[in-house]
Amino acid sequence: MIYGYVRPLYDDKQCENQLGSLQTQCRKIYRESHGSPKKREQLEAMLMALQDGDTIVVERMFVLADTTRHLVELLKLSEKDGVTIHFLMEEIQSNEVLTLSLQDMMLHMLQFQSDIVKQSTTLGIAQAKEKGKSIGRPKKSDDNIKKAITMYHSGTFTLLDIKNETGISKTTLYRYLEGAENR
Repeated sequence: MIYGYVRPLYDDKQCENQLGSLQTQCRKIYRESHGSPKKREQLEAMLMALQDGDTIVVERMFVLADTTRHLVELLKLSEKDGVTIHFLMEEIQSNEVLTLSLQDMMLHMLQFQSDIVKQSTTLGIAQAKEKGKSIGRPKKSDDNIKKAITMYHSGTFTLLDIKNETGISKTTLYRYLEGAENR
């Protein structure tokens, strides 16, 4: 039996890309309702249904695992159970001897780690927004910005003086000056 597994990701929230890659190849597709690494019930259900000779197909490594350790655990489990995992994007099957160069393997691992960071960042930002927290750097007060711009235009203060007096850095000051010119 060939099983597919998909879950919402930072760059495929509705799983459309993943489903497009898997629908013609898989007899049954397990679909998570969330992209969080916790409580992946459909992954557990799929793992419980697997039998010797089955294949799991995923679009890429990160769809299946959330960490390198998790990936290794799943690979060990699949080997023990006689199950093959096929990673489409990486063009790797877990039961094959790899003929990849070290550079190619490292590129796959780098992409995997990059996906982990992007997914956790996206989930963290969404959770913070739900709680009403502001995202990004705190904005400087308008009074400090006006004071810094006035000091700059007076020509009697150095950039260090302006920073010490207002807390506005050179780059921030220039960004506000450029914004004022473009209005």
